Amino acid sequence: MNRAHQYLFSSLVLTAALAAPSAMNAASKPQDNGRQEENRRDDRDHNRVYDRYHKDYHNWDDHEDHAYRGYLQERHRDYRPLAEQRQRDQKSYWNWRHSHPDHDNGR
Repeated sequence: MNRAHQYLFSSLVLTAALAAPSAMNAASKPQDNGRQEENRRDDRDHNRVYDRYHKDYHNWDDHEDHAYRGYLQERHRDYRPLAEQRQRDQKSYWNWRHSHPDHDNGR
């Protein structure tokens, strides 16, 4: 019986050792550009949005919302959240946004 317990214990340790790295990778981590203190705001005030076409992140805050509404107004379109837009319209916005950067406060 002692040998059976030793086999069971060894199996459990081996399973835990193999499962630990995949469990750590499964936990999501916030993106860190190394600028944690720069322009720090409460997380409830903005969301980070990934621009898949330019492979970067944008803080969706008042400035980004203002730019998005200006983009829609230029094109005579009604407001619809960007996430609800078609893929090609999202791509069009991000292309426009990268050619119209903010010029206030080093943004």
